[in-house]
Amino acid sequence: MRDKDNITERQGNKCWKCGDPAVIHRKYEGKSWCSEHFTEQFESLVKGTIRENDLFESDDKVCVALSGGMDSSALLFFLSDLFKDWRNADLFALAIDEGIEDYRDESIEIAEELCRDLGVDLHIASFKEAFGKTLDEIMEDKEYGCTYCGVLRRWLLNRKSRELGATKLATGHNMDDELQSIFMNYLRGNMNRMVRLGAKPAVLDNEKFIPRVKPFRDTPEREIALYGRLRGIDLHQTECPYVDNSLRFDVRDFLNDMEAKRPSTKYTSLRAFDKLLPALQNMFSGDDSSVKECDFCGEITSGDICKTCQLREKI
Repeated sequence: MRDKDNITERQGNKCWKCGDPAVIHRKYEGKSWCSEHFTEQFESLVKGTIRENDLFESDDKVCVALSGGMDSSALLFFLSDLFKDWRNADLFALAIDEGIEDYRDESIEIAEELCRDLGVDLHIASFKEAFGKTLDEIMEDKEYGCTYCGVLRRWLLNRKSRELGATKLATGHNMDDELQSIFMNYLRGNMNRMVRLGAKPAVLDNEKFIPRVKPFRDTPEREIALYGRLRGIDLHQTECPYVDNSLRFDVRDFLNDMEAKRPSTKYTSLRAFDKLLPALQNMFSGDDSSVKECDFCGEITSGDICKTCQLREKI
């Protein structure tokens, strides 16, 4: 855990509520916030997202997908505090060890330390155990690591969280992640994937699928990072060596540039999408009756063989 005193306050900037030195100035609302009032407002916003979207029930068993990065670590910290007052709810964390040398080991250590500090059970599932090879071994003669990693991670997160009895799978996706996905799917003309977005995606009603929830979905990435620092959370910040998201990076830079020139662009864009989402879901969600079990692994798929098993054949 890091010391809060290491945070550099913005000089000459005062909190609009109390007059104390500010740690952030939000251009999109024209207000500066001190550490106390920013933290209070941040947590209130996330609670609002949870309440408005009915993300959790009182008897849920919630699995947090924990990578050791800033978003998932801050989410676990927040939920561990929130669930203290939820008597019948349960919370645990699940980390995926892809087997990336000099990258994942450090993040797993950070995740383990955080879970010890919070008193939260941590489970670890590995590519090596599930698929017979680490991601490093898989990528020895292949390109586009994110394609393999993303598909295999999602498959393993769903299966392992289900085996552990989870009723919800909470991820650290933030406002920036959501907007990037919206614009990427639009540019690709992929409307079927676009309807899977939202704080509580209406993806599939099937006992083998653990519903995803995104409590940080309405929160900017930079504010989650600040919240984590203010709460003294140690974060893994090294970039994955297999990152190959050129389109995502282009969209990210475009949105950041627009936000810098026209503050509140991200908020208005997300709210506009939220108004369109119900209509998109009605038009493109499809029929759940077409869902079947994979001939090889038994997990749900739209065809005879799921994408994971198709990739495993190539492996």
